[in-house]
Amino acid sequence: MNLYVGNLAYGATDDDLRGAFGAYGTVKSASVIIDKMTGQSRGFGFVEMGNKSEGEAAIAGLNGKDLKGRPLKINEARPREERPPRRDYR
Repeated sequence: MNLYVGNLAYGATDDDLRGAFGAYGTVKSASVIIDKMTGQSRGFGFVEMGNKSEGEAAIAGLNGKDLKGRPLKINEARPREERPPRRDYR
């Protein structure tokens, strides 16, 4: 089960996510999304749990809980939408 994790503190790392979600089951992957231009966190990330029941347990246990000073907003990730290619305006 793939989870969207919002309202992340800008200092949160992949390992912070892995540690928090690991209490609820197997974490297949955890990643904080980084802005390509600035190298800073964009304030959200994704965690892939081992199965649906572990993902639901993580949502129930962590949604609204504090991680590094900010309450997490967690829900099931939606599939990525197809978007037209971006133009380069240089």
